[in-house]
Amino acid sequence: MGLGTAAYVLAAVLITSALSGAIGMAGGVILMSALALVMPAAPAIALHGLVQLGSNGWRIAIHRKHVRWRVVGVYALGALATMAAFTLIAFSPSRLFIFLALGLMPIIVWLPERWIRLDANRPPHALVAGIASTTLSLTAGVNGAFNDLFFIRTDMTRHEVISTKAAVQVFGHLAKVVFYGAPLMSLAATPGGPPAWLPLAALPLSMVGALLGSLVLDRMSDANFRDIRRWLITGVGALNLVQAARIILHAQG
Repeated sequence: MGLGTAAYVLAAVLITSALSGAIGMAGGVILMSALALVMPAAPAIALHGLVQLGSNGWRIAIHRKHVRWRVVGVYALGALATMAAFTLIAFSPSRLFIFLALGLMPIIVWLPERWIRLDANRPPHALVAGIASTTLSLTAGVNGAFNDLFFIRTDMTRHEVISTKAAVQVFGHLAKVVFYGAPLMSLAATPGGPPAWLPLAALPLSMVGALLGSLVLDRMSDANFRDIRRWLITGVGALNLVQAARIILHAQG
């Protein structure tokens, strides 16, 4: 990985962290897409988790008074149970699976409310969210759009959504670092791999991005907050499906 690619990764970290700080989603999906374009699947997932830990942690610090900690506690039980289960199985992520998952995931934000009524404030729902979302983190690298099902129809304000969702997603990002950190370190040690300083440079940039995004969030209405999230994640999903199709056609060619 040359300096040009490293600069591309750092720019993606800053922009997507700001996006996540403003609307609570899409930033992680775009960053995962950007990393998967230039890195193998497992190291990309690990670097994504490391960067998002910084971004989410900083969003929690900025909006800590809005976090609904009861939701976080129940979600954590499901997340930790899923991590324990993954220690018993062997799974190797692929770039094709990542792009397909990122492309298809936005479908869920358009499901009619009468079909699925999920609310993170309800303990059974928060537990299911912890299990399913952590599974998605370890297989596709992201879970933001799925987590949105549990937050977008709650009675939470936009600040409570941003802060509580950031808090619960820490578990998925931590799991990615734990399970795929070794492939990232191995890649960094190979010629042409990402420079060792890249994660160190990415972490403060993710925090700066989160702070910039919070300034946008404060100037946005709750109605605009929810509408923008849907359309943005849908557009990003379409681009990921195009990339998945390119991988399939290349393999067949």
